[in-house]
Amino acid sequence: MQSEMDIKQEMCEIGKRVYNRGMVAANDGNFSVKLSDNEFLCTPTGVSKGFMTPEYICKVDAKGNILEANGEFRPSSEIKMHMRVYEEREDVKAVVHAHPMYATTFAVCGMPLKKPIMPEAVLGLGEVPLAKYGTPSTMEIPDAVSEYLPYYDAVLLENHGALTYGDSLLGAYHKMESLEFYARLLYQSMMLGGPKVLDKEQVKRLYGMRKDYGLTGRHPADWMELD
Repeated sequence: MQSEMDIKQEMCEIGKRVYNRGMVAANDGNFSVKLSDNEFLCTPTGVSKGFMTPEYICKVDAKGNILEANGEFRPSSEIKMHMRVYEEREDVKAVVHAHPMYATTFAVCGMPLKKPIMPEAVLGLGEVPLAKYGTPSTMEIPDAVSEYLPYYDAVLLENHGALTYGDSLLGAYHKMESLEFYARLLYQSMMLGGPKVLDKEQVKRLYGMRKDYGLTGRHPADWMELD
């Protein structure tokens, strides 16, 4: 079992990965980890996620109130979005919010990611819906995301970025990587005249493989009927 310090160090490592892969610019992005029903670690506002050290990490309660924070470090105002995810998804242990270039391009254009173009994306994500635009730091974003939480593990935020969540911080981060890779492939294939999508039978077979692989989380395979 990870200690609190181990988790803080992992958050810093994930921060470097998010920053180095160009998924955030400057001080953008935020992520969090659930310690207990009323204790959560989260990244601070106003600092680059690529240059954090463990003392940067804040601790908040289930309402986003500060429990621990060093110096002038404070949680992101978008912690409300994270808390909504934890409130509605008891299986979630970590949340990652970033602005990956290709995924955010689709979000800015108001386009969800729904084309089944490669087996890995179909298995891991299924689809990525688009939550309607909300003003950052307000309850508009949590309210917009809430619609999709029971059914998906990744959501595009209209004119904003992307949100992923999972049963570990590494798992939530990997979903963000997968989301961005999927978006980039779709974008580039559109530049070449459009992708050749998998047909319904191929998608159905892939959905059926999720149980064989023991994949966790929420996915269209859990509820979608394919004709």
